[in-house]
Amino acid sequence: MANPGYGKRSAPDQRPRTGADFTHLVPRDAAIASYIDGLPDGADISVKTLAKTLPYGQCAVRTSLNRLQEAGHLRRGSDCVASGEQLVWVTRTFFSRTARDDAWWTAFARGDAPTEPERATRSRAFILLAALGRTAPALSLAQRDCVALEPSMSEWLRRGATPPEILNALTTGLPDRIHHPAAFVANRLRTKLPPAREATPRTVLRTLECSECRVPGPPEALLGGKCAPCRGARPRTRAAAPALPPHKVRAQARAARAGLIPKGERPGR
Repeated sequence: MANPGYGKRSAPDQRPRTGADFTHLVPRDAAIASYIDGLPDGADISVKTLAKTLPYGQCAVRTSLNRLQEAGHLRRGSDCVASGEQLVWVTRTFFSRTARDDAWWTAFARGDAPTEPERATRSRAFILLAALGRTAPALSLAQRDCVALEPSMSEWLRRGATPPEILNALTTGLPDRIHHPAAFVANRLRTKLPPAREATPRTVLRTLECSECRVPGPPEALLGGKCAPCRGARPRTRAAAPALPPHKVRAQARAARAGLIPKGERPGR
């Protein structure tokens, strides 16, 4: 296992494991991907550790990890995390059994990766209705009542209502006697339906690094896991120094002539 906070991180919403998950890869890449897939989150999957465990050298492992990144199974990057009163950038290696395209990884880095439909037998709306009796026993519902009210509850969730808000709306100010819990809940779901909320975008401080030059950058700039210079789109250039106002340029020149600025610290032309 890696140090706490480091190591493998599984990407969300992956398909169930099958024997054909990595058959589209060359044998060595498939073997390494299968091995990483079986490791728990937090496991050390650095090149050196993998080379000590697997029958491949460091160069071979590094090449395979780069190819896994290009195939959409792996992304390296950094997350900004709070440590006390400080913000620290922590290196992350995300692994996905399900191959993802660049658009998915870019959305994931922003914190709004599209999710695949859940395979749960019950929807979130059904589960909230079935659990209603735990908070208010007078509102305990039968299974058929939960099925009938599921569309109405789903509309609350689509409009952005949270489970605590829904629970408060349905259970606050109950009468002394409730003769028909399902009819009572149906009435409140209909009469207290909130307006739709605009989705608030979540800001996630995360970068992904180029699989070739290892330079971190914005996820939107990576295609196939590579930055523009490594794809040959444009040469990497150094950022130009900010221009000084004319009066500061003249002041620096006068100071240099007067010997106030050591020669080694004078700005270049």
